[in-house]
Amino acid sequence: MADYPSLKQTIAALTEGETDVVSLMATLACELHHADDRFHWTGFYRVTGPELLKIGPYQGGHGCLVIPFSRGVCGAAARTGKTQLIADVETISDHIACSTSTRSELVIPIYDSHKTLLGVLDIDSDFPNAFTQDDADQLAAILHDTFGRLN
Repeated sequence: MADYPSLKQTIAALTEGETDVVSLMATLACELHHADDRFHWTGFYRVTGPELLKIGPYQGGHGCLVIPFSRGVCGAAARTGKTQLIADVETISDHIACSTSTRSELVIPIYDSHKTLLGVLDIDSDFPNAFTQDDADQLAAILHDTFGRLN
């Protein structure tokens, strides 16, 4: 399990004063990925056009390059603005299988200070039912602290 208080402090120190979204995403992807053995793919999909996500910084195997808002768990998070906590990806009819080993997924939308959707944080696990509501809440707080200060 991630030590969220320490992780929050480390990320705050590493990103202090940084305003470049891609640099922030790259730093978070690295720090989050190495913070928890359940996190097998950790990365960001960025909003790059109307109703369109494209791969951003990540750690792990290859990710999907393009995800429309209309498809998959990442698309649902972007479309609805709501965190997607999926215990078993096999139960999601339009799940996009970037990796056949993924069993559970946590996707959290990220916003700047103007409430503009920047993208989503996507964490995949090869373990079923790997994530909890506490994981979602703790990670959402880290994302808010990091990206919510951007104009």
